[in-house]
Amino acid sequence: MPRIQNGSCFSMNSTSEQMFARPALIDAWLDLLFLLMQTRGIAHYGEGVSQLDHMLQSAQLAKDRDYSEHLVAAALLHDIGHLLGDEPEDAATQGIDTKHEQRGSAWLAQVFPESVYVPIALHVAVKRYLCTVDSNYHANLSHASRLSLSLQGGPMNSEQVKAFENSRWFKDAMALRSLDDHAKQTNARPSDLQSYRLLLKKIILNQ
Repeated sequence: MPRIQNGSCFSMNSTSEQMFARPALIDAWLDLLFLLMQTRGIAHYGEGVSQLDHMLQSAQLAKDRDYSEHLVAAALLHDIGHLLGDEPEDAATQGIDTKHEQRGSAWLAQVFPESVYVPIALHVAVKRYLCTVDSNYHANLSHASRLSLSLQGGPMNSEQVKAFENSRWFKDAMALRSLDDHAKQTNARPSDLQSYRLLLKKIILNQ
């Protein structure tokens, strides 16, 4: 597996328009995406399941809740930013904010529409929002999520809450966070990664 710096070895750079015109290039990009997820997704990042299993569980829950295909894709890819850098599995314990939501959404924006990558960019902000408006939410966070909260800015202030609630992508980001929070079951049996290939390809082609 080649070394990845912020996803650079997977970047499309100036060939992105050519890729949309050639489905074979999309297939090749998806091959690289799935390779990344299968090889780097074995890490746990402080949770009871692997990163890959967590993302597959998130996507499965999105399907089970009859969410849109774009939100299913966002659920599948929401933590891809963790896999693009060289962060340690215990980053939060070491006091490191990986900014995985920013890294992942910026990388996915090369290929996917806003309806996929913007909720991903906001799914950490939802945690900060919920810790402000829901007194029980923080108490129910996993240990890893509680550790990372302070690194990610802590609870929002009143102005941030209002601005976030008025965001175009507020509802989708909230839905994605719910999937994220509930997709950490050690005995779950989600669909396999390859089952999402056609869905991702369709979303890329139909922009």
